[in-house]
Amino acid sequence: MKRRNRNIEQSSLSFLDAISCGFGAIIILVVITKSAPPSIEEPTPVVNAAQAQQLSLLAQQTAGEREAVEAELAAAEATKAAAAEELASLRVSADSEAQKVVETERDTVVTTTLERQLAAARQTLTEEMRRLQGSTRARPDAPVAGIPVDSEYVIFVIDTSGSMQQLAWRSVQQKMNEALDAYPQIKGFQVMSDMGEYMFSSYRGDWIPDTPARRRTVLQRLVNWAPFSNSSPVEGITAAIRTYARTDRKISIYVFGDDFTGRSINDVVLTVRRINPKDRSGRASVRIHGIGFPVLMNNRGAADGALRFANLMRVLAEESGGAFIGLEETR
Repeated sequence: MKRRNRNIEQSSLSFLDAISCGFGAIIILVVITKSAPPSIEEPTPVVNAAQAQQLSLLAQQTAGEREAVEAELAAAEATKAAAAEELASLRVSADSEAQKVVETERDTVVTTTLERQLAAARQTLTEEMRRLQGSTRARPDAPVAGIPVDSEYVIFVIDTSGSMQQLAWRSVQQKMNEALDAYPQIKGFQVMSDMGEYMFSSYRGDWIPDTPARRRTVLQRLVNWAPFSNSSPVEGITAAIRTYARTDRKISIYVFGDDFTGRSINDVVLTVRRINPKDRSGRASVRIHGIGFPVLMNNRGAADGALRFANLMRVLAEESGGAFIGLEETR
């Protein structure tokens, strides 16, 4: 049997031990290195003057853009508010138009009812009243036909609108002259527009003395007299009654016109009835006469405004003991 060398075996073991220890040390170092990684400090940026100026400009630009956006937002809110307000206004207008339609329908019903009442009343008139009232359509060359002329004071309420001025003014002057001639002597008279404006402001609330010279002056002034008019005699009639009506005087109002632009005939009738009451004998404080000029005419007959004027004046004349005359033509 071959004998091994003990010295060689011992040195081989020592070498392996050294190698093993070395690897172990390396493994320990690797573990320690991975468990505690080195910290890296980021360098603090250095801002120079140019960069600071650019940052300042950018901040200013951003602030300006923000202000612009806020202004646009405020403008949008204002537009929204204006739109809401306009919508509310349109709703109010729509409600108003609807109310006008209702009132027009009611006015038509009232007018028809009044016309029926007038027709029934005419059937019961005495022969004397029929003679005084006369025909509702008179010849243009006739005097103030069918109108009683027993008044002591006379007031003329004249429509001075464009249609009257352009198409009937010469006829207005003629009929006024005829009306004055129908009263040889009265205690006083007055001339007002359909809006209640006086022809002579110096006689406001008073009477123009009845003299031949005053009559001529009034007729001359009438030629170019053209105050503002709304084509409705209501203001002039009510102003005349409120100013001059007295139970101890016989007063007549002559209304010259061609149109009624008011909203309700019934409202006017009720107002005049209230301010022009009747005494125990049934006589109204002021007698109202109407002269209708055929200005608003077309191929189908009278226009709506002319018919409403005629209906209004027929009712007012009927209730106050007056008469309404509808002229067939103007000169």
